[in-house]
Amino acid sequence: MRSPHGSGSARASAAATARQFSGAPGVNRAFNVRPPVTSFSQSFTGAAGAIGAATAKAFAAAGAEVALLDVNLAAATEQAKAIGATALPVQCDVTDAASVRAAFDQVAANFGGVDIAVSNAGAAWQGRIGEVDEEILRKSFELNFYGHQRVAQAAVKIMLAQGTGGCLLFNVSKQAVNPGPNFGPYGLPKAALLALMRQYALDYGADGIRANAVNADRIRSGLLTPDMIAARAKARGLTEKDYMGGNLLGREVTADDVAQAFLHQALALKTTADVTTVDGGNIAAAMR
Repeated sequence: MRSPHGSGSARASAAATARQFSGAPGVNRAFNVRPPVTSFSQSFTGAAGAIGAATAKAFAAAGAEVALLDVNLAAATEQAKAIGATALPVQCDVTDAASVRAAFDQVAANFGGVDIAVSNAGAAWQGRIGEVDEEILRKSFELNFYGHQRVAQAAVKIMLAQGTGGCLLFNVSKQAVNPGPNFGPYGLPKAALLALMRQYALDYGADGIRANAVNADRIRSGLLTPDMIAARAKARGLTEKDYMGGNLLGREVTADDVAQAFLHQALALKTTADVTTVDGGNIAAAMR
């Protein structure tokens, strides 16, 4: 079974560009901080889904030019209209390398470059790991790992050509560090994605390119639908409100909360290889 972060088949992608965030090693640069991301252009994958759309809106509200990438162009266009005339909707299937390259070329041509890429697309396949069909596992890795690798590669190629650094941001989810029963097909590629983020931080730090991730949990989205929330709450003998607020703080976490975490990471110019947890408090999923 699969359930998308983004719209349609969830092969959506988002990259964000922000020249004011970047800075090559050994070079002093001035940053205009009113608003903090003014003149930045940014691309977001899975942009038609709850987290992708909220993140694009947060960056736009901070003054950035944003590109919304999604396999469903109509859905991305609707989200772009809600942001404003400068938001750019782009069709992108992150399971297709040519589609990813074409999407980033379009973003670079429209905005003059790519400085920040928010790689958010994903879908959740389920199954008991010793019994799941290999085809299911391969499909999940294709989207939930290789899709992010294609996005990061395309963004880094442009960032290196610009010579001004950049920032890669990944949605790794709590499954990367706290896998759930029968969610191996989803959790395994997410764990690999966490390692991928760290590898980019290691390999491209000297080029001024940062790589960070957000570890979020229990967000209303295409992955956690109203029907799923109702079923899970009922199975636990809880109200839906109590289920969604089932964390140390007792507060429901929203897509807007995740968006603010991504924005914070984009602004943290001296932070790389970081994982920011946005789940209201879940010790089992805390980074050690």
